[in-house]
Amino acid sequence: MTRGELEEATPFRQVLLKVHSRCNLSCDHCYMYEHADQSWRHRPMVMSKRIIDTTAARIGEHAERHGLGAVVVILHGGEPLLAGAHTIDYTVRAIRRAVPKTTAIRYGLQTNGLLLDARFLDLFAQHGIEVGVSLDGDAEANDRHRRYADGRGSHTGVVPALRLLQSQRYRHLYGGILCTVDLYNDPVDVYEHLLGFEPPGIDLLLPHGNWTKPPPGRPDDQTQTPYAEWLISVFDRWINAPRRETRIRLFESIISLLLGGRTTSEAVGLGKVDLITIETDGAIEQGDTLKTTAEGAAATGLHVARNSFDEALAHPAIHGRQQGIAALSEICRRCPIVKICGGGLYAHRYRVDNGFVNPTVYSADMFRLIRHIAGRVALGLPVKGPVRGTGV
Repeated sequence: MTRGELEEATPFRQVLLKVHSRCNLSCDHCYMYEHADQSWRHRPMVMSKRIIDTTAARIGEHAERHGLGAVVVILHGGEPLLAGAHTIDYTVRAIRRAVPKTTAIRYGLQTNGLLLDARFLDLFAQHGIEVGVSLDGDAEANDRHRRYADGRGSHTGVVPALRLLQSQRYRHLYGGILCTVDLYNDPVDVYEHLLGFEPPGIDLLLPHGNWTKPPPGRPDDQTQTPYAEWLISVFDRWINAPRRETRIRLFESIISLLLGGRTTSEAVGLGKVDLITIETDGAIEQGDTLKTTAEGAAATGLHVARNSFDEALAHPAIHGRQQGIAALSEICRRCPIVKICGGGLYAHRYRVDNGFVNPTVYSADMFRLIRHIAGRVALGLPVKGPVRGTGV
């Protein structure tokens, strides 16, 4: 990358820190442990203070060089709460010390909720850490995939955490709920169960799959769109409610794009990737959904002790993902909804023989969903702005 190209690149405004690389659940749809990349096995469980300090310095360096007004730092894992309150406290303090005072820092944390209690939430309140919780529906729906290693379901253990976040004391920390779509679950039942926890936002995620390893239930007949039908059922229930009960990031991002606005979801739109991942050992990587495609697909070969974030911006894979429509397959570039779909989530485009130069494996579903939402927007339904992120 030339100096001019680097200056035009979009700097990293989101930093995902893997403060802990293990988990207390054994979910069978987890992109960290159950897919192609198994690099977690060779990494330290907890991010050390040395790596935290070095990472904090890199964030501060990048923010100062690019004059960033705000940076989002997401504490992630594995299960980040396994790192303990001390490590989390040390991390946020180190970053605040290293980042220029002119740069605002928004902290987020994504958890399965099993360890979330008042002690953690009091700490998060001190630092303004917003919390997202993963839940796929009621006990039957959630526990089909989100289970302990011994087969026990996790739903019962998550409910107390969500009730705490609902409470007046901690409501301001409640980022929302992350839910992975499962075709076996009734979409409206799932949505209404999640509504019972009064989330400010819901992130509906398609299960990770690609052309080489298709997602569950994807039909060979590409005219069938089961995931679109699932999402449309939720969309119609959501949009037809007498009042807006919650925000749903995917739907609001699509609506925003249809109206000429921006997306806050990596799954749609042509926005430039501005997220970088730091593993527990200090390795600088791309988004870790790429771990579902091939061993080492997320790797850059860079490390916080040796390399700046600007060097990461110059990495060919990251540079390529900032090229917008030019980086998409010819099929996508010819598609009438390309500016809305954006080719879909990058990891979902993978095929072993040609990498990522393909439409998303959910192409037919996305086309159906976007056309449906476009039809509803044309009816003049009330639309609010895009939802803020509830996690990665």
